[in-house]
Amino acid sequence: MVVMTQEAFTGSTSGRPFAVRDLEAMPADGHRYELIDGMLMVSPAPGRRHQKIIGKLYGLLEAACPPECDVVVGPFAVQPSYSTELQPDVLVGRFDDFTEKNLPVAPLLAVEVLSPSTALNDLNTKKAAYARMGVTSYWVVNPTPIELTVFKLTSEGAYELVAKISGDETFSTDRPYPVTVVPRALLGRLADQP
Repeated sequence: MVVMTQEAFTGSTSGRPFAVRDLEAMPADGHRYELIDGMLMVSPAPGRRHQKIIGKLYGLLEAACPPECDVVVGPFAVQPSYSTELQPDVLVGRFDDFTEKNLPVAPLLAVEVLSPSTALNDLNTKKAAYARMGVTSYWVVNPTPIELTVFKLTSEGAYELVAKISGDETFSTDRPYPVTVVPRALLGRLADQP
């Protein structure tokens, strides 16, 4: 994960922060480009375990999804302001809040699957940004060893740890709707691989 200012990326001396409109000029190079308060974050393409977890989690959430909600796999833009655009690995929002291009309000659930290059950012910078946005549930999945960490937003606007489970342990929740997750099952056929 690399964080850049406008000057570092373009050589510009304008000193202005990045805006969502600047993301359209980013190269289609397989990297993920996100903004938090005008700071550009660039992540490399994810690996196999990462993608397997996203697919399995999407299937699980989609199967339980009520009609008033929708589940989307990233990259899909969450754009609550002109200076912030995040692309959770998986997100759940109210069906009517989505546009064809983005989700302009906080999702009900944001999920990030950790990668070596994104772990520190996902657990700190993005977590804080999701809290400021008002994302009521934030899940973090660590692929190795497989572990699910679940946070809920308190009335004070900070995340509180709800659960931290691994392997064949079970987590059941009603946020954003009733669903049960077993971390090891998210790996599919990769569960028995080192």
